[in-house]
Amino acid sequence: MQYEIRIDGLVPETLAQAFPELRRFVVPDQTVLVGQVTDEAHLYGLLTRCQSLGLHVVEFRRLAE
Repeated sequence: MQYEIRIDGLVPETLAQAFPELRRFVVPDQTVLVGQVTDEAHLYGLLTRCQSLGLHVVEFRRLAE
């Protein structure tokens, strides 16, 4: 399953390294992380990483395949 995570503001490279399985794109006022999520545990793990790094998640959605 492909997911997109939109994060408020610019996520610096040092923090983006916490998500090696995701591609990172910067759009105005947001950072977008996109990639394959293998299962529910992986999904919750991504959310936990965002929270532990103090990132403000604006949107988390599954992409059509």
